[in-house]
Amino acid sequence: MAPKKPRTGTRNPELVRGIGKYSRSQMYHKRGIWAIKAKNGGVFPRDDPKPKPEAPAQKRDVRKPATLRASLTPGTVLILLAGRFKGKRIVFLKQLFSGLLLVTGPFKINGVPLRRVNQSYVIATTTKVDVSAVNVDKFDDKYFSKESQKKKNKGEDEFFIEAEKKKRALPQEKIDDQKNVDSALIKSIESIPDLNTYLGARFFLKAGMKPHELVF
Repeated sequence: MAPKKPRTGTRNPELVRGIGKYSRSQMYHKRGIWAIKAKNGGVFPRDDPKPKPEAPAQKRDVRKPATLRASLTPGTVLILLAGRFKGKRIVFLKQLFSGLLLVTGPFKINGVPLRRVNQSYVIATTTKVDVSAVNVDKFDDKYFSKESQKKKNKGEDEFFIEAEKKKRALPQEKIDDQKNVDSALIKSIESIPDLNTYLGARFFLKAGMKPHELVF
């Protein structure tokens, strides 16, 4: 087997793998580092650090809401497919910035309050309600976010009692908001025969019914 050729392009060729011909101190003099230090007052010169680039200006949030299905327009009556109000018919009011849908029963008719739902969990019907008189400007994603509450060290029974009270207590502002939306929406609903009853009835499938063949 032919012996390995020493590495080229280095001032310290290897005698064997990992061991150079010259020692560290010999290489120090061989490379002339002592002369460079002598010219710079005994200190090896270093390049000035490059200035850090300025932080880029804060980008605007350019996210766009999810694209709505063509069948989803404000005033469309929807059927909920999941959650606490599954099977209930609701009225679509607008799409929020998060892409979620702002809907309501209205509450006075079928018990569904103002809430957000994902468009994946609704079926759009051909029934529509005029919602031009309903003011929904104040409703956004922040409106529905839960306020952070400080945890307190309490007994287990007391903790659950307190949690139940907070769950039942609804801010008066939200109660008034629901009433204002309901009053404007119900006027439009009452102008359409039997729509009040239609919204109050829960949707369900009977034996033999095929969802993909139904026209809503």
